[in-house]
Amino acid sequence: MGELRLMKGNEVLAEAAIRCGCDGYFGYPITPQSEVMETLMARQPWNETGMTVLQAESEVASINMVYGAAATGKKVMTSSSSPGISLMAEGISYIAGAELPCLIVNVQRGGPGLGTIQPSQADYFQSVKGGGHGDYKMIVLAPASVQEMNDFVDLGFELAFKYRNPAMILADGAIGQMMEKVELADQKPRWTKEQIVEMSSDWATTGKTANRKKNIVTSLEMDSDKMEENNLRFQKKYQKMEEEEVRYEAIQCDDAEFVIVAFGTSARVCQKAVEIARAKGLKVGLLRPITLFPFPKKAIQELARKAKGFLSVEMSAGQMVEDIKLSVYEAGSNARVNHFGRMGGIIPTPDEVVEALEEKFSWELSYGVKRSY
Repeated sequence: MGELRLMKGNEVLAEAAIRCGCDGYFGYPITPQSEVMETLMARQPWNETGMTVLQAESEVASINMVYGAAATGKKVMTSSSSPGISLMAEGISYIAGAELPCLIVNVQRGGPGLGTIQPSQADYFQSVKGGGHGDYKMIVLAPASVQEMNDFVDLGFELAFKYRNPAMILADGAIGQMMEKVELADQKPRWTKEQIVEMSSDWATTGKTANRKKNIVTSLEMDSDKMEENNLRFQKKYQKMEEEEVRYEAIQCDDAEFVIVAFGTSARVCQKAVEIARAKGLKVGLLRPITLFPFPKKAIQELARKAKGFLSVEMSAGQMVEDIKLSVYEAGSNARVNHFGRMGGIIPTPDEVVEALEEKFSWELSYGVKRSY
C-alpha cells in the first residue's frame, strides 16, 4: 500500500504530478484551482526531482510554454479553471495539430463569463468537442473523488503519450476543494534524456539529429491535400481511442428501468439518489462516464435496449444530455432522455434528483411501459 494522506483535490494534483515524474508545470492562478500551483511552489520539487515549476504571465503564455516543452518529449502539464481554459483554447488546438502529448487540468467554475468561483460542469462541450478551432479531440478524464484526481494524473500522461495527443482532467470546484483520504503512489524517476530520445526520436526535438531526419514540430500545412491527410490520420487516432480507451462505472444497472447518467460531483450526488429511489421501489441505476471522450456510448446503447428512460444530471443547462440522446438514437431505442441540472455554482441534492426523475418520467412510472412517439 502506498502512502495515505488526507488531502484536498487540488493539492493532490500537484503531489501526483511530482510523484509521476512530471518534468514541468506552467500555469497561472485562478480560483478554484490556485492551490495546484501553491502546493507545487511550497513543495519545491526542483530540489527533489528537478521538476520545473513556473508561473507564467497569463494562461496564453502558460499553454504555449507547455507547447514548447512538449515538443521536446518532456512530460509537462498545466492547470486552470474555465475562463483560463478558454484563453488556452488556441494553444490546445496547436498542440493537437502538432500531435504532442501533454496534460491539462480544468477545475471548472460557473459561467458564462467570469461567472462565479463555485463549481460547475458547463465546460463539457468545450472539453469533449475540441474547444478550440479545427477537427480535433482531447482525451477527457472526469474524476469523481480526490483519489481519482491523484490517479488520473499518471493515467492522463500515459494516454497522452500513447496517442501523442493532449489529455484533460475535467474536474470541478467541489472536487478541487474537498478533502478526502488518498493513497499516493511511490515516487517515479523522471525520464532520462536517453529514454526520451528512444521514445520520441521520430517526432520530438531532442537535439539528436545525426542518425535521423530533422524533426519539425508544427500544426501548419499549406498543402490542402497534405492537410486533409493529416486530419484523416487524426480521425483514425480518435476512432482508436473510442475502440480502446472507454472507461465508465455502472452502479445497479443490471435490472435498471431508469438510468441516471452523471459524472464528477454530480455522480457522487446521484449515487445517493439511486439509493433513495431504490428504497421507494424504483429500479434506478447510475452510469458514470469516467472518460467523457471517448464517451461510453456503447454502454448506454446496451442499457437503452431495456431501459425506459435516461436522466442526465449535470451542473449545467444540459450538455452531456446531447451525447446520451445520440447514443440512444443510434441504438434504435425509444427510451426517453431527459435532463436535470442546477447552474450558477449550485450542486443538486439527491432528493432533487429523485424528484426530477419522478416528474420527468411520470408517464412511464404510471403506465409501466416505454412511451411511444
